[in-house]
Amino acid sequence: MAGTTLKLIVGLGNPGEKYARTRHNAGFWFVDELARRYGGVFRAESKHLGDVARIRLSADGGATLELWLLKPNTFMNKSGGAIALLANFYKVAPDEVLVVHDELDLPVGTVRLKLGGGHGGHNGLRDTIAAIGADFWRLRVGIAHPGHKDLVLDYVLQRASSADERAIQDSVVRAADALPVMLGQGAEKAMNRLHTQD
Repeated sequence: MAGTTLKLIVGLGNPGEKYARTRHNAGFWFVDELARRYGGVFRAESKHLGDVARIRLSADGGATLELWLLKPNTFMNKSGGAIALLANFYKVAPDEVLVVHDELDLPVGTVRLKLGGGHGGHNGLRDTIAAIGADFWRLRVGIAHPGHKDLVLDYVLQRASSADERAIQDSVVRAADALPVMLGQGAEKAMNRLHTQD
């Protein structure tokens, strides 16, 4: 089975220590995990409006692949510009991009992979779709909903409880484990693995 081609993985979040452990930064947690595993070093690149790292990993099946990681430093609502700049610079097509983001509509500890779709009210996705279109991969990291839309802004910008933070981090680790499967055996295999582990 053919693998899914990815060249750029983007974690959505807000820059700065103030936001580092907030729920909204689950995307940053994921690319940080990949950098830690595969020896990537993030460097601030002002021309690309973010912190950029390069990693090499072995896909399931043995091929060694090179991927770019990006953490936009433009704040969540303006993520698309940084993604478009880096994708255009390295000639990366939208369907070779994986955007990782927090997801209110999934329970804490759940992670889901899909291609395309709408923004579901997520401002980082909204801006990304405006910049590169909707045909990119999404890795949705569940953070659960606080119960009422008026509570969402404060909720996503707060640190999770210790139990929820552990569950989110565990889901990030599981998703990172599934990445070589996606690259080597295809997205469907990775989805089957991720979507049956909750």
